[in-house]
Amino acid sequence: MTGRQLRRIRNSPGLAVLTQMMPINMLLFFGYVFGSAIAMPGREYRAFLVPGLLAATAAGGLMTGMFQAAADTHRGVTDRFRSLPVSRAAVPLGQAVADLLVTSVGTVPLLLVGLAVGWRIEGSALAAAGAVGLLLLFRFACTCAGIFLGLLTRSEDAAGQLGASSFVLPLLSDAYIPTDQLPGWLRTLAEWNPISAVTTALRDLFGNAPVPHGAAWPVAHPVAGALAWSLVLIAVFLPPAVRRYGRGE
Repeated sequence: MTGRQLRRIRNSPGLAVLTQMMPINMLLFFGYVFGSAIAMPGREYRAFLVPGLLAATAAGGLMTGMFQAAADTHRGVTDRFRSLPVSRAAVPLGQAVADLLVTSVGTVPLLLVGLAVGWRIEGSALAAAGAVGLLLLFRFACTCAGIFLGLLTRSEDAAGQLGASSFVLPLLSDAYIPTDQLPGWLRTLAEWNPISAVTTALRDLFGNAPVPHGAAWPVAHPVAGALAWSLVLIAVFLPPAVRRYGRGE
């Protein structure tokens, strides 16, 4: 099932390239167009932005998983797979693992462009490796959530509309801007957004910014918060996705 998903991506190289180019374009656009208008005392905005874009890209697994699962269901592919003598977990896990492999490769160009525009890894190599592992775990968790929602919608059109609306999630986090100047209720909402915990954890592990004081628990303890959010998403969405696929609802 993982190989099938990888061949599917290989047969649509244009879509894969466009998907990987989006965060790079956003880095250049936000970094150079908005960067001069956003005050970051003592910090370079592009260095602040790169971990946020990495976390936002990982959250994009929600949209990718949703659309691919809905497309297979709508076209009857999952019905054919369901008739095969394979584990019911093979198809959802195969999709999630293939997406994880593609994301691992696709993250490299974004990191290289980030280095080119001034971002640096200022922490230890071990902490940086932990940041990458945490990022991939969050991507896997978001993909699992997307697969369940895709099986739930059973429609490419509905999945496309719902997936497109997920673009607002990084905007309601600290991926692009600091949250300490937001109104109280909006700051609370942003700090309890899983993307905020992952973004803050990446900045901490890469050595790009200190952990903010007085923030909500997931942001005040970002590594633990990011791990907790990822494991919660996997526990909440992966077993129901496997059950829903197996029952063919």
